[in-house]
Amino acid sequence: MLYKVEGIVIKTVPYGESNTIITLYTKELGKIGVMARGAKKPKSRFTSITQLFTYGIFVFQRGRGLGTLQQGEALSSFRHIREDLVKTAYAAYLAELLDRFTSEEEMKPDLYGWLKQALEYINHGTDPEVITFLFEMKMMKTAGIVPELSRCVSCHAAEGNFSFSIREGGFLCERCAYKDPYRLNISKGAARLLNMFYHLDLARLGNVSLKKETKRELRMLFDAYMEEYSGVFIKSKKFLKQLDDIT
Repeated sequence: MLYKVEGIVIKTVPYGESNTIITLYTKELGKIGVMARGAKKPKSRFTSITQLFTYGIFVFQRGRGLGTLQQGEALSSFRHIREDLVKTAYAAYLAELLDRFTSEEEMKPDLYGWLKQALEYINHGTDPEVITFLFEMKMMKTAGIVPELSRCVSCHAAEGNFSFSIREGGFLCERCAYKDPYRLNISKGAARLLNMFYHLDLARLGNVSLKKETKRELRMLFDAYMEEYSGVFIKSKKFLKQLDDIT
């Protein structure tokens, strides 16, 4: 059967001497794998369309197994991402995160829109770390592991100073802080940002500028929570940490 989809390349794997298997996240079918025969050959018509992050229209033939790419049209290569090491690193992390958190042909239409919007923001110069925080929050919602960020997870108080409990799964107010001696103390600013990230529509993101100290605070929290609840190891995360240490 012949399929025509709008999608983004989130993973590429060499296959044999000249072929490439690409993983697409598509608007119509979710995540799918497609074989691009001859894509590694210098003059292949599939060379550009099978590059990581390429957004385009893909036509492929498929029976029961892996599809075979027939033709494709690149709508955007997100060139500014490719030309910048930091942007590439963050985009690769988002793509791998999406790949690891989703199953083949699992229909979640919002995810496609979030990925496309996130790559567009990074490509146009929006702080990639801010985009990553937002995307991680969306993925946690999708996976059903999002923490309680609107009120105390124990007594449900919505006002006051909060700490964050990995064990309890969200904010703890001052009265309930005793319930987790290993809670993470966070600033009022970080607490407000977490609540904002939880509710914010990625498509309506304005100019968000965060201090380096705030980013480090949020990164420590996100990393600890994801490690505890996701059960997913992301290879590209190691390189992001190395970049953070350098900068």
